[in-house]
Amino acid sequence: MNHLDSPWRLSVAPMMEWTDRHCRHFHRLITRHTRLYTEMVTTGALLHGDVPKHLDFDAGEHPVALQLGGCDPTELARSAKLAQTWGYDEVNLNCGCPSERVQRGAFGACLMREATLVRDGIAAMREAVDLPVTVKHRIGVDRTESYEFVRDFIGTVAEGGCRVFIVHARNAWLQGLSPKENRDIPPLRYEIVHRLKQEFPQFTIALNGGITRNAQIAEQLASVDGVMVGREAYHHPSLMAGWDARFMQAGTAPADAADVEPDDGWREAIEARMLEYIARQQAEHGIPWAHIARHMLGLWHGRPGARRWRQVWSDHRLKHTPVAEVARLATAARRGTIAADTPRDETACA
Repeated sequence: MNHLDSPWRLSVAPMMEWTDRHCRHFHRLITRHTRLYTEMVTTGALLHGDVPKHLDFDAGEHPVALQLGGCDPTELARSAKLAQTWGYDEVNLNCGCPSERVQRGAFGACLMREATLVRDGIAAMREAVDLPVTVKHRIGVDRTESYEFVRDFIGTVAEGGCRVFIVHARNAWLQGLSPKENRDIPPLRYEIVHRLKQEFPQFTIALNGGITRNAQIAEQLASVDGVMVGREAYHHPSLMAGWDARFMQAGTAPADAADVEPDDGWREAIEARMLEYIARQQAEHGIPWAHIARHMLGLWHGRPGARRWRQVWSDHRLKHTPVAEVARLATAARRGTIAADTPRDETACA
């Protein structure tokens, strides 16, 4: 358990409308070894839509996994082949999303009630590709809090060849709660995930849900093989600054992994590299800077002037202003040289 070379020791969760390729580039500037995931991409979008739009990524993002949404084994297998062709390191099947739209598509968390179908989908994908095929799921569906339910789900899915299970330690309530409420209201039950690891020592079991501090990561790694962090990594990215050294190097002592904030120089260096990336994306692909910069709004979280810095980067009046000038204004606002709401040349924002 807890081998330092496990690909799933630390990862950032797939998050819709957040973990696109620009977000992943930003995260990769902070942590080199943490496993990154795409947003969920449906099999229909891949098989009938714009494949490059959904699958293109930069080689620097490795290790990177594609999360699929779907339930038909044939379509899953075809989509997994695309993932392998495009160079992904893993295919992950979403069995945890509780949204109504996903339910209408008969996938996501409702698949936990269809363990044999999930098994068949996993088997079809493993037959089609050489990549690891994994599952991300909840510990239960609706208000039934039976350990036997999730135990039997894993046991059945494993018959299809799955050996890696990423477990969100909450039930998914398919009725009565929004996706946002489903991330907060069903209680966290880490002990269920720990018990799964004890019962299935031959499988990789990673825990997801409610992790906000490095001390929690260290605590969980004593009981499971990996930890996946979601919203906290996005909103407070400096949390990831020490992950490579603290959790993924020989001789690391996870128990000593305190939450130590990096200094301002570290943040300035990351910001400078993101500005280079934004400028390159604008020049080569015409991507508006705001589409990329939104992912780094948490960079100065907790530091003096962070709110003023965010306000400048979020100001829609600046969307046509050159990114270098926006960066200059944001830095000045953070340092208190100018107010974040200083009137600007409207011709630059037309």
